[in-house]
Amino acid sequence: MLVLRTQSGRSKTRPSKPYVSAELTNLEPGGVLVLERVDEEPGDWYIQVWMREADAFQLEHRDGVPSEHYQTRTDSRDKVIAAVHAWMNGEPAWRDPFSWDNIGSWFADGQADAPA
Repeated sequence: MLVLRTQSGRSKTRPSKPYVSAELTNLEPGGVLVLERVDEEPGDWYIQVWMREADAFQLEHRDGVPSEHYQTRTDSRDKVIAAVHAWMNGEPAWRDPFSWDNIGSWFADGQADAPA
């Protein structure tokens, strides 16, 4: 099951693609959106979008465990929306348009395991 959460505390269970698109379209600088798979597999499975500043987005995703936590940046809201939709569908190629950095070592102590 997918759960969407925003920095402001809004939450939506099983969000539709149009709902997610609207949330991402309305994301403002400093805003964060987390889409998490819950109750499916052990571990943390999520994609998170942070709009750092106007037209600058940071994407992160975690594939179950802290060592599989990745980050990238883009200036394209359209690429962000397409990636999040493809992630929602479980499409394996959703990562391909980006160059990802493994940041799993940042979470080695277990202090930052939960999505923002």
